[in-house]
Amino acid sequence: MIKAIVAGAAGRMGSTIIRHILKTEGIQLVAAFEHPQSTVLGKDVAEILGLPEKTGVIVEDSLEKVIEKGDVIIDFTFHTASLAHARINARYGKAMVIGTTGFSREELAEVHELARKHFPLVQAYNMSLGINLLYKLVELATRILGQDFDIEIVEAHHRMKKDAPSGTALALAQVIARTLGWDESTFRFCREGIIGERPRKEIGIQTIRAGEIVGEHTVLFAGPGERLELTHRAASRDTFARGAVRAALWVVGKDPGVYDMHDVLGLKEV
Repeated sequence: MIKAIVAGAAGRMGSTIIRHILKTEGIQLVAAFEHPQSTVLGKDVAEILGLPEKTGVIVEDSLEKVIEKGDVIIDFTFHTASLAHARINARYGKAMVIGTTGFSREELAEVHELARKHFPLVQAYNMSLGINLLYKLVELATRILGQDFDIEIVEAHHRMKKDAPSGTALALAQVIARTLGWDESTFRFCREGIIGERPRKEIGIQTIRAGEIVGEHTVLFAGPGERLELTHRAASRDTFARGAVRAALWVVGKDPGVYDMHDVLGLKEV
């Protein structure tokens, strides 16, 4: 039985992940924690989720208080918090699953370096099966169309999302750039005013923030007389939570290092 610790227990993703752990065979919730100013500290997670029966898992105020209880830490919190958690975990060597977005390049590099030295980590900006298949489809479409078609990415999320563009949009752009042999200098994040003719060597990334949109990503390939659009729409956060729990079940017992959802789902050779 895999023993799981959930960071950000009262958050949108944290609470959804807890629900999935409680109904998934082979994994057990043994601890949960929140930031020290949270109003849910000391409560059973059942109170947070509105469940009729207590779980016996009380929300604590730090990872250090609970880390020795678990085999894997699942973290969908905030980039600075996730980095701090990785630094703590470097002393303990527990497996980690991190789905947090908004990392700076330097922060993510440190997280990965800590993992390569000290613990196995599954890190992905989006853990849904559909999105990870979309990465493969975009890679294929880019190989076939990318030299002759303009490529744009449009992402939409709820009005509360803090970072823009989404980590998934950036990951899609990186897939395209890598396939074409380009670098991140070709990313175009906004357009305004008189912009002139669109350069061929450009990947547009546009952001929408509105209402309660869970997550939508479209990659548009536009060429002479035709257009191809590849779209993924998430209807609920359950999609990401299922992937996170699947990753947690997979990563425990692996060697220290950085893994992604293609490793978890066996898509590396597809």
